[in-house]
Amino acid sequence: MRGADRLRGWHRHNHGLGDRAHRDLGQSGAEYAAMVGVVSLVVAAIVGLSVPADEATGLKSAVCRILHPLSGAEACSSGDYAGDGDGGDGGGDGGGGPGGPGDPFVPNGDPFEPARCLLSQDQTKTTVVIQILFIKISSSETVKLQQWSDGTVTLERVTEVGGGVTASISAGIPGLKDWGGSAKLSGTYLAGSGSGGQWLFNGNKSGDPQADLAANLEDAQQFTEYLKAQDKCNSRPAGPRSSELGMICGYHAGKKKPDLEPEKAPDVDITKTSTEASGNVSFGGKFKSNGKGGKDAGKSDGPKDLGKISGEVLNGTMTEDVVVMRTNTGVNAGKITFIYTFTVKGTAGAGGVATGERMQQVAVTYDAAAYDEEEKNDDPHHPEKLVITTSQEAGDGGGVKVEGGANAGPVTIDVGGGGGSTESRIHTETAELILDNDTDSTTVEDWLRGRGDDPASNPLPSPSDAAEVPDSDAGPLEHLLHNKGKLSRLDYEANTDWWNASLGIGFGISAGQFSLGFKLFGIDITHEEKNQTITGDPTYATGPKNGGARPWVEWKNCTKTKPIPT
Repeated sequence: MRGADRLRGWHRHNHGLGDRAHRDLGQSGAEYAAMVGVVSLVVAAIVGLSVPADEATGLKSAVCRILHPLSGAEACSSGDYAGDGDGGDGGGDGGGGPGGPGDPFVPNGDPFEPARCLLSQDQTKTTVVIQILFIKISSSETVKLQQWSDGTVTLERVTEVGGGVTASISAGIPGLKDWGGSAKLSGTYLAGSGSGGQWLFNGNKSGDPQADLAANLEDAQQFTEYLKAQDKCNSRPAGPRSSELGMICGYHAGKKKPDLEPEKAPDVDITKTSTEASGNVSFGGKFKSNGKGGKDAGKSDGPKDLGKISGEVLNGTMTEDVVVMRTNTGVNAGKITFIYTFTVKGTAGAGGVATGERMQQVAVTYDAAAYDEEEKNDDPHHPEKLVITTSQEAGDGGGVKVEGGANAGPVTIDVGGGGGSTESRIHTETAELILDNDTDSTTVEDWLRGRGDDPASNPLPSPSDAAEVPDSDAGPLEHLLHNKGKLSRLDYEANTDWWNASLGIGFGISAGQFSLGFKLFGIDITHEEKNQTITGDPTYATGPKNGGARPWVEWKNCTKTKPIPT
């Protein structure tokens, strides 16, 4: 069953659950769907969804059905999809095809073997989200230290700022009201931009990639300390002699630079839009008064809710990101890239004892000047590169995420937080196509735009499937991926440490099982540190052999170097 059909099937199924709940517990079908059905829809996608891949309609429709679960597909069929039909150069974690800085092709007698792979990545991300009424403002900083199999190291630091709107609705779970069981559905749209820098450490070139990796990594770690010291200098408060003290601080910070300074990556303009739909289920307890007190202590209107404490046990999120990147300098100057990413993620158990994530990404590169001119004249576009990346992550760990609240009439105050650690396994596959002729370029563009007999559809073509002999009903893109694509597979072990803290002040009312209202002010801070290291046997698909199949063989450009623990 295709992903969109599954979504529709779950939607109908959950309405059926709502009808039974109405008969058995006196709740309406719509209430039950809002309380449980939508949450189940999001979380069920983790284990059963073939992620929609039609960039023109599939991604939009999947998210829209989550955001509008009771209005049907008709509510999702109108309007233009931002970025419809354009792609980007995402590449994913396993890639390393031609075009990146410091990425020469090193053949082993097979032009289908990718030049390098990602061996290890240390990522730190801090996100701050502020909400005022229905307006949400988000800012984040991400730092990545990456080790590559060709002996190079990259250090990347990017900040993103976005703004948008959000809305949510919550309800108690029928039959569990006294236990504090509740479900929540929320939807968010954010648009923003990013900036930052990437530094390439490839100055040590001894001819031994393993030795070069160790030396370049040492330089990168030393340069990181320089950046930290420089940040402290830049954040010094103004005051007497601040200029002189700043110069002294900068002088001492400069001493931390490595002997071989890194190469600064090209200047890139980044814009981003993000759509998110989420649902969660929590259990806890409520605090109630006896309904008596004050001058009217002898009278009572019944117990009143004073507050609650709860823990999240089930969470599901579907996120769609569209990133546009224009490269202004460097070897890729004058290129525009579009990156479309669709992610389904879920956790189960207190603190996320079990986690799962599935990601699909389409990335396309164009010549920026030609693209702008074609857009202006409403002419067909001519992509130069296509990258399809898929990944699946599953893991478990320990942690806790709780929330406590107090009610003062219609005003509520909620405080939450938690932290934990997760061990997971990541499987990544990448298919890369260099579109060096008009025929191949047109094939990809028609697929993206939904033209002809082979539009983008559910599910996205899998790099593993592309290594098999195409079926009789395979379309032009499947044949192109099989005949010319660079196909690779990687596995990683990952450890993620995280913590979260939040504060919210809201105004709302209760109507039966529903809690209706809006947030006056909220702030949520999340910090995450994730390390992933390659494991298993990296493989790539050779060119088509007798019979048409593409055997998977050792990826020597990847296995020649081992990651260095940090």
